[in-house]
Amino acid sequence: MDQFNGETMRVLVTGGTGLLGYWIAETYSSKGFKVYATYNEKNPPGLEAAWIKLNLEDPESIISVVREVRPDIIVHSAAYTDVDGCEVNKEKAYRVNYLGTEALARAGRETDYFIYVSTDYVFNGEKGLYREEDTPAPVNYYGLSKLLGEVAVRAILPKNSVIVRVSGLYGYSPTGKKNFGVIVLERLLRGENVEAFIDQWLSPTYTRFLSEILAKLVDTKPTGVLHIAGERLSRYEFARLFAEVLGVGENLVKPRPLESVNLPARRPRDSSLNTAKARVLGLSLPPVPDCLKDMVSTYRRFIEGL
Repeated sequence: MDQFNGETMRVLVTGGTGLLGYWIAETYSSKGFKVYATYNEKNPPGLEAAWIKLNLEDPESIISVVREVRPDIIVHSAAYTDVDGCEVNKEKAYRVNYLGTEALARAGRETDYFIYVSTDYVFNGEKGLYREEDTPAPVNYYGLSKLLGEVAVRAILPKNSVIVRVSGLYGYSPTGKKNFGVIVLERLLRGENVEAFIDQWLSPTYTRFLSEILAKLVDTKPTGVLHIAGERLSRYEFARLFAEVLGVGENLVKPRPLESVNLPARRPRDSSLNTAKARVLGLSLPPVPDCLKDMVSTYRRFIEGL
């Protein structure tokens, strides 16, 4: 059991009902931490954590939650992640992703360690395989609002925080959060065609394994910025790998150019992340096929009871 001065360490996980937040809470709980997971509308059953309501658009709610929990560690994974929604509703994106993060960082100044989950979309996508030191230049409002959150965390908590940039999160969560990985999996299992962009590259990051790495961070407490993500793939390559893992025909995966869709928010062409720094620290994700196999088994365990 993880302890600090003889007491079980208390971890506040924001976004416990989210795709990543669920697994973060699950992983920290399994390692003996006392976990408090936040929700906004309703909390799902079946997770060994204390649930607490949090509204990131309300600074008083943030202060109240931190005072009540008195966390040793905060893992801030909650965000307004709808890229097109952020473009349409910039005010909400600003309040949640920037002002909410700033308020949480200020409220958590007495915590031992603060982990802020950010995104590859802080980059413009013109070159790919971005290093931590590369200059951000977001092309959509989601990326800008998350970058503002990064700036706030680094300014308020320069000595006891880490900004973890991830890319293309995928996985299965019992909370029912949809993502590209689940959509591809379910369509392929039904024998349906999957259209995927052949000219947009990223570093697909599997949430369950990512949560295990985020739990390891508290052992050494690296600070600054850290890229933790999978290998560089186009969405089309990712979908074909999934078909291969499932043993279904790769001909079900159809290529599609990014320019063929009219989306409210511009997408970076290549926002893949260089993860050399994480590898040196022993914080690498397994190869994508291994991640996909685990996702399939996790999905079947929850959905099919296998």
